[in-house]
Amino acid sequence: MTYNKTLEWMFAQLPIYQNKGKAAFNGKLDNIKLFSKALGSPENHFKSIHIAGTNGKGSSSHMLASILQEAGYKVGLYTSPHLKDFRERIRINGKKIAKESVVQFITNHKEFFNENKLSFFEMTVGMAFDHFAQEQVDIAIIEVGLGGRLDSTNIITPEVSLITNIGLDHTDFLGDTIEKIAVEKGGIIKEGVPVVVSEYQEETAAVFKAIAAAKNASICFATDVEKTYVTSLLGEYQQKNVKGVLVVLQNLKGFTVQHKHIVNGLLKVVENTGLLGRWQILQEEPTVICDTAHNSEGLSLTMSQLKKQSYKELYIVLGFVKDKNLSSILPLFPKNAIYFFCSPKIERGLDANELKEKASLFSLHGESYSSVKEAFKFAKSQASKEDIIYIGGSTFVVAEIV
Repeated sequence: MTYNKTLEWMFAQLPIYQNKGKAAFNGKLDNIKLFSKALGSPENHFKSIHIAGTNGKGSSSHMLASILQEAGYKVGLYTSPHLKDFRERIRINGKKIAKESVVQFITNHKEFFNENKLSFFEMTVGMAFDHFAQEQVDIAIIEVGLGGRLDSTNIITPEVSLITNIGLDHTDFLGDTIEKIAVEKGGIIKEGVPVVVSEYQEETAAVFKAIAAAKNASICFATDVEKTYVTSLLGEYQQKNVKGVLVVLQNLKGFTVQHKHIVNGLLKVVENTGLLGRWQILQEEPTVICDTAHNSEGLSLTMSQLKKQSYKELYIVLGFVKDKNLSSILPLFPKNAIYFFCSPKIERGLDANELKEKASLFSLHGESYSSVKEAFKFAKSQASKEDIIYIGGSTFVVAEIV
């Protein structure tokens, strides 16, 4: 099979969360454990850091990878979802897994996948762990896909666990309160493994402390860190993620990371890891900014960042997936902007006309367009040099532009 045919098979044959939503979430670790055993338990052949959270886990993962690369280590990085190419999910020192490796892996294990009905995510996690073990990475940064306790990545025993921020997202899987979601995210806390929490939140602190105590794991909240560092990831909200990253490094034994590695690593996150879509400025005059924030916690941070920008007119290209609670999200958006409503090109994409109707109830006005690209084209045709165009609402909207 060619690389494209292999991807087609992966996306079509197996349930994939980004298209199917809840139907793709099997909530069990049996399959990944079975697959890992068949692969020779690759996760036992490299050291790791495990990262969960509602917002900030992607940025934190990339920051840690960049810093450890600067310190001279061979660093695996597993993240999801991808924006442009599936291979963004599996990198070593910023370099994506080779197309041939993806094809070979799927070909070699196709029979196993068919027999055991593995999900897209289970296959991908197996592929990442196998790749990191084969390539003998010094350490791998592993980002949780969804939740934590029952996430396929949760078969690792890391050196340190990091939990970033907890918000109401994916409530149909993880629970309808912050406390219930914290229990799922806290499921990555392992026996005797130190856990760092980036942000102290009243509702979740007690939950994490209780789980850590039950697991004999030391727990540290990074809120008190005084030191600030400059990072190439734009947006003031990244400072919360930086604090968590710094405390993880303090708890990471057996690795030598100096001050200069932290400084350079944080300055070169995008360059070292290839991270896309976090307050990313795509062009100037007009300024075009895209951001993958897609839940109320993430969007409230990016919207407050947007309010700090200076512009003549603000144009917003906006699209969501169907399972979002729009009544908690739409009030966060500025009423003085001109909107270009669209739908991402996936099964779960929310219809643009439906979004336009809902948005008008919150005094957000504009037109709906047949695609993300069409919406962006019209926004650009109307914007002058002093204006800002913001593209967001969903990872999948941003993916069609970057």
